[in-house]
Amino acid sequence: MATDHGSSAKAIFYAFLANLGIAITKTAAAIFTNSGSMLAEAIHSYADCTNQVLLFLGIKQSDKPATAEHPLGYGKVTYFWSFVVALLLFSIGGLFSIYEGWHKLQAPEPLNKAWVALLVLAVAIVLEGASLMGCLNEIRKIRRGRPFLDWLKHTRNAELVVVLGEDIAAQAGLVIAFAFVWLASATGDTRYDAAGSIAIGVVLILVAVFIARRIRGLLIGKSAEPQLARQIDELIRADPAIERLLNTITLQMGPQVVLAAKIKMQPSLSIEEAVHHINELELRIKQTCPEVGWCFVEPDVTD
Repeated sequence: MATDHGSSAKAIFYAFLANLGIAITKTAAAIFTNSGSMLAEAIHSYADCTNQVLLFLGIKQSDKPATAEHPLGYGKVTYFWSFVVALLLFSIGGLFSIYEGWHKLQAPEPLNKAWVALLVLAVAIVLEGASLMGCLNEIRKIRRGRPFLDWLKHTRNAELVVVLGEDIAAQAGLVIAFAFVWLASATGDTRYDAAGSIAIGVVLILVAVFIARRIRGLLIGKSAEPQLARQIDELIRADPAIERLLNTITLQMGPQVVLAAKIKMQPSLSIEEAVHHINELELRIKQTCPEVGWCFVEPDVTD
């Protein structure tokens, strides 16, 4: 899972650099052109920069060693910061964009040299596209040949889901802003610019809701990814010292997983032999599945 963290950190870094440069450029263009869509996009980019700092903070805090107060470590802190990011995306990004668009509809103002805004948006689309490709490349490294939609449905990597959602929302917002600024410039009707700001806000809110729903399950407590859970069960069932696997429970704790298993040992084994086999099994599980940080195997006769 160290690889997963490394991939997340790289994706966050790519997104931060792209958003910081884009945010500064958008701000200058928004002031110069008086475009509501451009201002909404500038605020969106600054919010994204803040979000990436929070996600990186979450990764660093999750690496803190376990303590007596937190015996299973701080892995789930990444879920907290990811949820905060979803709230920021909803409030600062989405709601502000809708407010700005509504304000421009009530008090329309002429655009000044709309071509400047269009040029900035076109460059931003290219830069944001590079950030999105960087995120997708990091996802490709850790999904290990799994179909993308299957990875997106089952992944427990909150940081990459958030960065992916932000990048998609940013790219969609830029395309929408470009289209509506062009319409406002071509028709002379600045209401198109205001409508673009509202549309961007709606996109950001939808992405924020999607992210919040995904992170909610992880905050409450979610099992390991199905692929990993199946691999663990197969390892246990393949042990000749085990007559039957009674039950397994997994819990995702950030980058690592807690495993509790109840097994029925072969009746011919002595207590000492059973303990020896259980210790070997726990070691084998951790070596084969490095995501498993804690492993508790209990011998029993019934579930």
